[in-house]
Amino acid sequence: MDERDVRLLKAISDLGTGSPERLHEETGIPVSTIHYRLNNLREDGVIENDLYDLDHEALGLGVTVIVEVLASYEGPYEEFADELLAVEGVTEAFFTMGETDFVVLARLSSSDTVERLISDFEAIPEVERTNSTFTIATLRDESRAPATYDLDTLIEELTD
Repeated sequence: MDERDVRLLKAISDLGTGSPERLHEETGIPVSTIHYRLNNLREDGVIENDLYDLDHEALGLGVTVIVEVLASYEGPYEEFADELLAVEGVTEAFFTMGETDFVVLARLSSSDTVERLISDFEAIPEVERTNSTFTIATLRDESRAPATYDLDTLIEELTD
């Protein structure tokens, strides 16, 4: 990855679009070069999809719950994680080190559905305990990590 790739990825993150015309306006990179580089970034697995981002609150899934899961399981953690990921509302899950085995983020429609979420986790035999935290306000919900960095930092840290 070179500086132009990083500039494109930063622009995509900042603008929230992969439109070659918008990226050209932001970066000054020719549109044909943008097409070529975006295709290469897709082939390399850096760009995974062209999905639209959703505003969870506007959609009706504005209650965010962070759940720590302590579990006792045998075998690979991925097999157990599949059970956690099958719980409705789970949008992100992380295998962690320390006292907590997994941290799960769920987006729910109301505070009434939190009881269902926790019951679903506790119905999994390997789950020993959960610790849930309601969020009061979302301060940042950015799925595009480059948007949280200065361009110069990204170029310094990511280019060959």
